[in-house]
Amino acid sequence: MANIAEAVDIFHLRELAKKRLPRAMFDSLDHGSEDDVAYRHNRDVLDRIKLVHRVLNDVSDRDPSTDLFGHRQALPLIIGPTGITSWVSYRGEVALARAAAEAGIPFVLTSTTATPMETVLEQGGGRQWYQAIIWRDVEAALSGIIRARDAGFETLILTVDSTIPYNRPYDQRNRLKFPLKLRPSHFLEPLRHPGWTFTTPVRYLLNERRLPQMVNIDVPKGVSRGAGSPFWVKADSLTWDFLRRVRALWPGNLVVKGILHPDDAVKAIDCGANGIVVSNHGGGTNDAAPAPLEMLPGVAAAVAGRVPVLVDSGFRRGSDVVKAIALGADAVLVGRATLYGLGAGGQAGAQRAVSILGNEIRRMMGVLGVSELSSLGRDHLMLPGDLAHLARDAAPWKGPNLALASPELEPVTTP
Repeated sequence: MANIAEAVDIFHLRELAKKRLPRAMFDSLDHGSEDDVAYRHNRDVLDRIKLVHRVLNDVSDRDPSTDLFGHRQALPLIIGPTGITSWVSYRGEVALARAAAEAGIPFVLTSTTATPMETVLEQGGGRQWYQAIIWRDVEAALSGIIRARDAGFETLILTVDSTIPYNRPYDQRNRLKFPLKLRPSHFLEPLRHPGWTFTTPVRYLLNERRLPQMVNIDVPKGVSRGAGSPFWVKADSLTWDFLRRVRALWPGNLVVKGILHPDDAVKAIDCGANGIVVSNHGGGTNDAAPAPLEMLPGVAAAVAGRVPVLVDSGFRRGSDVVKAIALGADAVLVGRATLYGLGAGGQAGAQRAVSILGNEIRRMMGVLGVSELSSLGRDHLMLPGDLAHLARDAAPWKGPNLALASPELEPVTTP
């Protein structure tokens, strides 16, 4: 195994994970939908946002902690839900939960993982949230939510932007389906990656007598759990009434994930949501979607501080996180960043990923001249629209122009 402690950034962890994981597994976690346009665009938007530093401020004592849902946490980060976790590393859900607990941040367990949710809660520790994906058998999905409630998860994340089957060419080319069904062509690659093979699938077979299965989803008796089963069809008929139904079942914090339009954020709050995640699913569902950072200012303005606004998709640097906070986010969910760490070196790799991001956040705060995250704001940002404003008016910078993608595009806002 590579010396994880020597990984210098998330991109380095990605390289290490690529070496260790079979190609089909790495391709599945490393790509989005269709042509990867949205996946790449998420990074392009982040790269185009510039941070303006302020000087001669005492930054000898920098505090990157934040309050979220009544808890003080060490960093403005959450390890987000990722469905391939069980295959990236043996009981990877527990490893990620422990990495989050070590860092003093929440971890989100998704319903499509292979370790029982109760085991993850017990062995992972820390603050744990649960993400529900809704299948066409809505009652089975709701029973999973009730199970998570009774198990004691702190917060429920309801993902609402993946009700249509994915169109992911890399998985199709690699003949990879989830729940995973191994084919003869899949066995050659693991032989080339013994470090992963003997610590993940072989370990499952030795310890649990089976390969990973989605044990947190209540499949009715007599219904096949295998790949291609009619059960694994997403629920494409959900409405806002369904969100109200979930609200009635869940007594804790309810966060709606997959929001891009400000009007949808307002509707979610009206239906009882305690938080919003501005997200395009990491570019995994709608390949023509705008980047969440483009839509964040409009959503934050519409929410107007009533509930926390979170964001995900494309975050690889601490400076990315700082940009999101300055644009109005309360915290950032990271998915692939910690998966790269998990794939490179299990729990130690995931911990290294969070440590890298935390160190980069602290460093960038010092560079910008701020000691607390609450000091970040529009004055620290230079957006593409700002440059166009200067060119048009030949005048000093007059203030916010939140057009991230083009000088001609203003953010969507509600009246």
